[in-house]
Amino acid sequence: MELEGATLVIKRIHVRLLLECTPDQRATVEKVHGFYAQSCPIYRSIHPQIATTSEVVFR
Repeated sequence: MELEGATLVIKRIHVRLLLECTPDQRATVEKVHGFYAQSCPIYRSIHPQIATTSEVVFR
């Protein structure tokens, strides 16, 4: 968040996807991670006004 005048404004969001999967599913997860945001209604509502990044963390 950043302060604009006296108002806190959300400028960026980072999403961390914490997943458990089998090793053979990882390639699919990484592929889908590359384009899933375009089908997400929240992402499409806030982009590009709020910068959004994401990462996948495997357990």
